[in-house]
Amino acid sequence: MELPKLFSTLLIIEALFISQIQGPAAPNSNLFREYIGAEFKNVKFTDVPINPNVKFLFILSFAIDYDPSGNPSPTNGKFDIFWDSNNLSPSLVSSIKNAHPNVKVALSLGGDTVRGVPASFSPSPVDSWVSNAVSSLTRIIKLYQLDGIDIDYEHFKADPNTFAECIGKLITTLKRNKIISFASIAPFDNDQVQKQYLALWRKDGHQIDYVNFQFYAYDKGTTVPQFLNYFKTQSSNYNGGKVLVSFSTDASSGGLKPENGFFTACGKLKSQKQLHGDFFGQLMTPRLMVSAMKRKLSEFCQVASSIIIKLFSE
Repeated sequence: MELPKLFSTLLIIEALFISQIQGPAAPNSNLFREYIGAEFKNVKFTDVPINPNVKFLFILSFAIDYDPSGNPSPTNGKFDIFWDSNNLSPSLVSSIKNAHPNVKVALSLGGDTVRGVPASFSPSPVDSWVSNAVSSLTRIIKLYQLDGIDIDYEHFKADPNTFAECIGKLITTLKRNKIISFASIAPFDNDQVQKQYLALWRKDGHQIDYVNFQFYAYDKGTTVPQFLNYFKTQSSNYNGGKVLVSFSTDASSGGLKPENGFFTACGKLKSQKQLHGDFFGQLMTPRLMVSAMKRKLSEFCQVASSIIIKLFSE
């Protein structure tokens, strides 16, 4: 699978802010989430430093309902893995979880392209797609001992109501069957994408645990006031959701950068009591990372996690 256009970053850190409508404060907690496995660049679980004092979530990227051979074509909900299974095998998932009790592992569905072909959401019909998806994903999740799923479709050959019906039924069924314990979605500020995910949110938002919003897809040079306004807008769109905000260190990406006031914005959100005591952070591995870069990744993760935890423990 090619590098998804909105994840083509060197490193991304995401923080989860719970908006005021969430109600009473919950106990403080920290969660780091990392996408791993795309592009088959030999990135291993053990390449990433894991702080024992936080909840750490790896997200395997991706599971696709496409046949990648020849001219890639949709398989109508029959998912298979499309990540680096040599370095991210079932036994290695088990090993990292046994070594670190604070680690959970999920998988992400969709992504951008399959060998240059858009990985479009193409159900036909709804019940058939859902049945195939539940069956195939249950098999993968049990084999890999996974804990949750992330929805990252970026292209669609179905209307928003169909997307909402399919994904809503999928998440609800997997949770009811106790196959997964959480689910997240990964929208960004694009009219077509937002129509799909907002339809899903209106129908089954209560089943979605995290809104992994891609704030780094906004224009370069985003300022603190703009960032806060974007956060307010998306918190309103995904009313009641646990909305993730993000920045990227990649020079080609957009959004609010640390050097331009990302942590200042975080402080403002906290001072406005929009955190309610909860903070979750996410670290995403660079999907084009090579071995020579792993030391820098490790060092950056350690520094970034220290800064984030300090900021939100005050």
